[in-house]
Amino acid sequence: MIPSTSVAPGDSRQAVRRPRALLAAIAAVVVVAGLSVAHWGSAPWADPVGDALYASLVYVLVLVVAPRISPSSAALITAGACSAVELLQLTEVSTSLVESVPALRYVLGTTFSTVDLLVYLAAAALAALVDRALTRTAARKPGAAARGRG
Repeated sequence: MIPSTSVAPGDSRQAVRRPRALLAAIAAVVVVAGLSVAHWGSAPWADPVGDALYASLVYVLVLVVAPRISPSSAALITAGACSAVELLQLTEVSTSLVESVPALRYVLGTTFSTVDLLVYLAAAALAALVDRALTRTAARKPGAAARGRG
């Protein structure tokens, strides 16, 4: 399904509505890819790829919650959330939670790294670029605005 667009009365900008079912499918693919990298990835590229997938998942989840948000706003929220989780690793809160619920290590991580912060920023920016390109392509399709009103 292609994201649809609609224009609010008196608004010259196009608001993009991304179908939640499509976003859920994308999120599922990203989760499977991330778990695969975490499980089988022991190469030096595995950690940054896992971090990029983590940020991509957060970006998609932001879109699920706010499907009409702009790509730049979604990227800022993603970068902020990922950075907050990474900075939480500097405290004992993250460690305590992971010790209590081991599966939380996939959400909270275990070790702070400044490289992770850079990867999160890059991945959020890349996700926004891809999102913007896809939504612009969908907006140019004939009838896209009409589909968004229904």
